[in-house]
Amino acid sequence: MAILYALVARGTVVLAEFTATSTNASTIAKQILEKVPGNNNDSNVSYSQDRYVFHVKRTDGLTVLCMAEETAGRRIPFAFLEDIHQRFVRTYGRAVHTAQAYAMNDEFSRVLSQQIEYYSNDPNADRINRIKGEMSQVRDVMIENIDKVLDRGERLELLVDKTANMQGNTFRFRKQARRFRSTVWWRNCKLTFLLILVLLVIIYIAVAFVCHGPLLPSCI
Repeated sequence: MAILYALVARGTVVLAEFTATSTNASTIAKQILEKVPGNNNDSNVSYSQDRYVFHVKRTDGLTVLCMAEETAGRRIPFAFLEDIHQRFVRTYGRAVHTAQAYAMNDEFSRVLSQQIEYYSNDPNADRINRIKGEMSQVRDVMIENIDKVLDRGERLELLVDKTANMQGNTFRFRKQARRFRSTVWWRNCKLTFLLILVLLVIIYIAVAFVCHGPLLPSCI
């Protein structure tokens, strides 16, 4: 899976989060929230660690963060963050400015799960964003190593369950298998229809020949 973890926070107060695999990304994400400047300026920034990148989008005092595989690039993660920000604000409105920690987690964690699945595995997610074009704010995203934000003494080793990649591969394999079965089914249907049509033509010709033959004048 391209995206493995996501959260929505106001400052350092986490309002909702979801992880798609066994990982300590939540702990590291909260460290990032504490170290990232808490001003109200909108910003987009990415922090790399090992083969993973923490992408952070801050808009109107609301922070949306996700951890993705390095191979996911920037377009998909930031499209995901923009989508989550819009959904969160549209759903909760002004409540986001006063809500307690994890107040929206029971409901919105399901939204995070669904959108992580979509942006990680559905090819339409990237296709749509390619049509829209590279988002201007992503072009200027600053990518730093996480060590520059967290003191080396505070840095935690990122632990990720490798089965996440297997789950993503399994999903894609199943999707391809369904598509293959559908193609074979339609091919068999067309072949069956063609055979029936040929058989009907042969029967018609045989009946016409018998009914109009010299041995059965009664058929004429």
